[in-house]
Amino acid sequence: MRVASFAALGLAVAAAPAAAHDNVSSADRLAHEQMLVLDTHLDTPVLFERPGWDFTRWHEYAWDVSQLDIPRMEAGGLDGGFFVIYTQQGGLDEAAMTKAREDALMRATAIQRVVAANPDKLAFATTADDAERIHREGKRIVFQSIENSYPLGDDVSLLSLYHRLGVRMAGPVHSKNNQFADSTTDTPRWNGLSPLGRQWVAEMNRLGMIVDGSHSSDAVFDQLLALSKAPIVLSHSGPRALFNHPRNIDDARMRRLAKAGGVLFVNSVFLTKHDTSEERDAIDARQQKWESLNPAERRKLVADKSALDARQPYTTATFEMFIKSLLHCIGVMGVDHVGIGADWDGGGGVIGMEDIASLPKITARLRKEGYSDFDIAKIMSGNLLRVMRAAEKQAGR
Repeated sequence: MRVASFAALGLAVAAAPAAAHDNVSSADRLAHEQMLVLDTHLDTPVLFERPGWDFTRWHEYAWDVSQLDIPRMEAGGLDGGFFVIYTQQGGLDEAAMTKAREDALMRATAIQRVVAANPDKLAFATTADDAERIHREGKRIVFQSIENSYPLGDDVSLLSLYHRLGVRMAGPVHSKNNQFADSTTDTPRWNGLSPLGRQWVAEMNRLGMIVDGSHSSDAVFDQLLALSKAPIVLSHSGPRALFNHPRNIDDARMRRLAKAGGVLFVNSVFLTKHDTSEERDAIDARQQKWESLNPAERRKLVADKSALDARQPYTTATFEMFIKSLLHCIGVMGVDHVGIGADWDGGGGVIGMEDIASLPKITARLRKEGYSDFDIAKIMSGNLLRVMRAAEKQAGR
């Protein structure tokens, strides 16, 4: 996501926290703070490896394109979620998969390092009960997930290694087909899951890990739903009825997911088209080096980004469009089968909800729509914990 405008204060050395929840009443804010709030797709671990980037400091999205850190988690009432071990899809030869395995373990190590460095603020969770206990202790909850099982190579037994590291959710595929499954954004190779992918599902169930169908083709989704002995999830997806993109899902499949006890965690991406030009990518790359830029380089970056935003905004997606997507999913699936997985630090965020400091706006808007705090709490974490407990019950079977 690349939506925020630079402000003059963006040239200062340290960021001052902005208003975290504009237009949220004190009653709505209190209701939000009293809930356990979890997000199922936090791509922030990619930032843990960025030189000079500090998870304990408040960052401004407009400066360094980051959307989540400990101070903003506190400001937005985000109690935790699934921190993603993401690996870009590469070749299916042995050398490429070995490199992918190394990259995934490095990202997992980065998560371990950040949690170990902040024992007063963060704690690992591997069960639903862990999450509730850590929340009572006043710490932020760190679940771990795998986005793209490509680093496993041809050995599904390696899932047990990640399970021992604390991973409790995984998806078989990302933006390109791999050895396990077809991607929803690639030309079908397997027409669903590969034979190895079917073994992957069985091993996920045996370990008690949540099966994530986001990025999977429709055929893969259908097969995951049929094969999994525990409810599956879509950790960061949206309704195709509102924006026709292969990363979104049709209403009929949404209903089948709900009938099977699963949950769709609503994404803030793929609400509308966005700028994917080379010029945007170049600005992006410069923003990611914000900490290392000198004052003159920062001023030049501000000017260049402002000019690009004026010509072609990254997105026109707004908070109201996200809410419309969320309400559509609730209408189709019911409040027991919807959650939040906005894809922070992985492309998520919209105008009016640029980072996680704005999360109380979701609670406020749902209360305005007439939803009870009891039902909103299901959306914020209850549905996730229910599915997690269902997956846990399958462990060892």
